[in-house]
Amino acid sequence: MTVGSNKNPLGREIGSDGKRDFNFGLCDCFSTCGLCCWAVWCPCIVYGKNRQRLQNLQSRGMPLQGGGSTCSGDCCIYCFVSIPGFAWLLQMFTRTDIRKRYEIRGSIVGDCCVSCCCVSCGLTQERREIEAEEKSHSAY
Repeated sequence: MTVGSNKNPLGREIGSDGKRDFNFGLCDCFSTCGLCCWAVWCPCIVYGKNRQRLQNLQSRGMPLQGGGSTCSGDCCIYCFVSIPGFAWLLQMFTRTDIRKRYEIRGSIVGDCCVSCCCVSCGLTQERREIEAEEKSHSAY
């Protein structure tokens, strides 16, 4: 295995379309209560860390040491665009990036619905998907 190549670390079944489902269900967010609480009360922090970790995996093919900073540029942008109510757009595009990276079934419409209606559950699901890849690396 080369660094950054394990995009299905839990061995989910891959369909004839070459895609799989998320490793964790959308409503499975409550199984990681601490992360779910962060996503409810401080979604900007969870979003920012998700972006940092995903970008590091995409550019370096390895986990981001320390899991990213709490108050990053992505976190601040999320806060800024949440004031007029547009943070869901950022989350939607990140969710789409995650689906493409891990070859997960879905559509931009589904990403939009999750990002608008299920913010904290979506952020938690996205984080857990990223963490699954990170944990598959021996250096993590």
